[in-house]
Amino acid sequence: MKICTAIIGNLHSSEWAGRLRNTDIEYLDLDQWTAQKSRFVVRSDRDNEYAVALQRHTQLLDGDIIEYLPEQRRIVAIRLKLNDVMVIDLGELAGRDVDTIIHIAVELGHAIGNQHWPAVVKGTRVFVPLTVDKKVMESVMRTHHIECATCSFQPGSDVIPYLAPHEIRRLFGAAGPDAEVHHHHHHAHPHVHEV
Repeated sequence: MKICTAIIGNLHSSEWAGRLRNTDIEYLDLDQWTAQKSRFVVRSDRDNEYAVALQRHTQLLDGDIIEYLPEQRRIVAIRLKLNDVMVIDLGELAGRDVDTIIHIAVELGHAIGNQHWPAVVKGTRVFVPLTVDKKVMESVMRTHHIECATCSFQPGSDVIPYLAPHEIRRLFGAAGPDAEVHHHHHHAHPHVHEV
């Protein structure tokens, strides 16, 4: 089993564009919970087993390269599978009076907190990871009918650029099977285990 201890580049960066031509890429497919860990063992899409042991709090991103063998024209890279994120836009509140802003913020906090959904607030947007079916989340938001709040769903990969590493961990790591979120189903991860 190979042990990888560092991120040496990213497939999406311009500095790697030339090296990718005629190079075989082996992928380690990670879900959003495993990507928050610094140590784990995973099987690649070629059925090879890799142990990943990075420095604590290292943030893995889609396309991160953990092995490069130029003489073999071979790369091992991370491929992330992130859930969608519900984005609640409160931009309409900007011109409102303080009492209205406080009322709506507390109302939204109650709706999200009552569901035990983790959330990250950035400016006038609230990001909530998909922890249950989209229809359930939409239904909860419709039931509470929070004035000045518009909701949409975006791919997790589109949201990451707006977040700091600790916010990414909160958003994607907090919704995992080990988190203190009330789940009504079990997540099985047969190809990944912590070391």
